[in-house]
Amino acid sequence: MMHEAYSVCVCVCLCVHARVCAQVSCEIAMPPALQREEAQKSWVLCLDDKFPSAQRLNTKHCRVYSLRLGGEDLWLEKALATAGCEVHCFDPSIGAAHLQDSGVWLHRLSIDWREPNPAISAQRQRSSTKKLAAILNDFGHRQVDVLKVDMESAEWKILENLVLEGVLHSVGLLLLEVHLHWAGFEVGGDEPNVVRYWFSLLRELERAHFSLYHSYSVPAKPRLFLQRNLHNTSSTYILGWVNTRYAPQ
Repeated sequence: MMHEAYSVCVCVCLCVHARVCAQVSCEIAMPPALQREEAQKSWVLCLDDKFPSAQRLNTKHCRVYSLRLGGEDLWLEKALATAGCEVHCFDPSIGAAHLQDSGVWLHRLSIDWREPNPAISAQRQRSSTKKLAAILNDFGHRQVDVLKVDMESAEWKILENLVLEGVLHSVGLLLLEVHLHWAGFEVGGDEPNVVRYWFSLLRELERAHFSLYHSYSVPAKPRLFLQRNLHNTSSTYILGWVNTRYAPQ
């Protein structure tokens, strides 16, 4: 019944576009470095000390991963770096393999849900492609206090990979932008199958002890559901989950 209730809640929140659908209440007041309009509306952090990830952020013993494909600026990542967090941004559009800007480590890496294609040599690839579990291993990082995912419709397959490879327990806060105007990369089937697939991943988040504390959509943008055939339209939501059993080490 709990899983069914969660599915109904998310369905109402995303598909019927209700504004309030949080499972847990969370103090989301931002520290001074994060005081700007976007922080109050879109990419919102849970800073309630009852959650271990928030304790890490508040004491500046925090690690942040940002997965992205170009697009918006790095205001949140830079603010978190200024606040004392170790911040890594993975983006295939970055000009150099590794560089640092305003305290943020930038890596020309593309986060994928598939194994690298052996038919494509490293010399022919401008950026490396790796799964998140492989990057954590390469960097020697066992945990990530904040994982921000803005992957332009690849988020569902990446989330599936995090489930399959057992990475979720290593994440404290998950900030995820989801796109609802089409199924997403490599997600097939008719509308009922797509919805079942989406909800199966959301249920896996709940099984991993993640609770939804935040949802946001831009009021000026259209709110469409599986309508990719419409020209130049998109429907996006930013969702925030907190791992209630996160155990930093």
